[in-house]
Amino acid sequence: MAGHRARGRSGGRPTLEEVAARAGVGRGTVSRVINGSPRVSDATRAAVEAAVAELGYVPNTAARALAANRTDAIALVVPEPETRFFAEPYFSDMLRGVGAALSDTEMQLLLIFAGSDRERQRLAQYLAAHRVDGVLLVSVHANDPLPDLLSQLEIPAVISGRRSDDETLPSVDSDNYGGGRAAVEHLIAQGRRRIVHLAGRLDVFGAQRRVDGYREALLDAGREVDDRLIVPGDFTEEGGRRAMTSLLERCPDLDAVFAGSDVMAAGARQVLREKGRRIPGDVALVGYDDSAIARHMDPPLTSVRQPIEEMGRAMIDLLLGDIADQRPMASRGLEKRQLVLPAELVIRESS
Repeated sequence: MAGHRARGRSGGRPTLEEVAARAGVGRGTVSRVINGSPRVSDATRAAVEAAVAELGYVPNTAARALAANRTDAIALVVPEPETRFFAEPYFSDMLRGVGAALSDTEMQLLLIFAGSDRERQRLAQYLAAHRVDGVLLVSVHANDPLPDLLSQLEIPAVISGRRSDDETLPSVDSDNYGGGRAAVEHLIAQGRRRIVHLAGRLDVFGAQRRVDGYREALLDAGREVDDRLIVPGDFTEEGGRRAMTSLLERCPDLDAVFAGSDVMAAGARQVLREKGRRIPGDVALVGYDDSAIARHMDPPLTSVRQPIEEMGRAMIDLLLGDIADQRPMASRGLEKRQLVLPAELVIRESS
């Protein structure tokens, strides 16, 4: 009957063989079309796709994954407490980009938190059982053992943000050095003289690179770098409050603040207002990430935009390529597998 899908000859779920018979091709050809192989002519592909639609054939992904020694699952691992994940827009933007890149695939995405020792132990056991085809690691600290564990287990993995200049795993990062430099150059161009930096956690390589950008911008402008005016925080709002309070004690005449994240900038703004400092009249304020927080702050926050969703999509592209690669892990090298995407300063009323 028109409008209803055909049933298989047995009256049940259509089979691969029935699709092949309807399309007039072999079973292997149908399998190649379903798996996206390029070794099929356009005419044959159209015939198979038409047969699939007419019969209402649904691939048995579980059986196919088992035959290929695959799980069709990817883990997004966040080695941070859940509270930080839900408080910082960076993570939701990353998740959005990853999800968009996976939407046209049959891969399932697992979100795993590993912020405590117990969670890390449980994760290590889970990964050792090879229950996922690959791992995305977000917010990795310099001493984190997870990347080395993944290498030992030969599980394909991609890191968001390198651990150092000598990163050994595929990675996707933004230009943290260039972003930090652009922020400080903007403040210098605005005539600011006492520019302080609320840094992120300095065991995160991206935070270190933002500090490097801050330093170089000052030196190139003929300014001295005073290490007392660099206070590390932890990328949280409360961390921003603490760092801003400390900096006001050390440098009461400060007239500009470069914060390592928009969330920390929000904490700094609270302290500045409590102390009667006008933004930007008395103190110019610049954040990092260009999140929704920046756009909705009063006044709207100048911020360095990271292409976070694009980073998530790029991580998936790298990871799926590694999962499909049949070569031994040690022979693949890192050519074209460590990406650094540009950062961009977005100027608003806070500076």
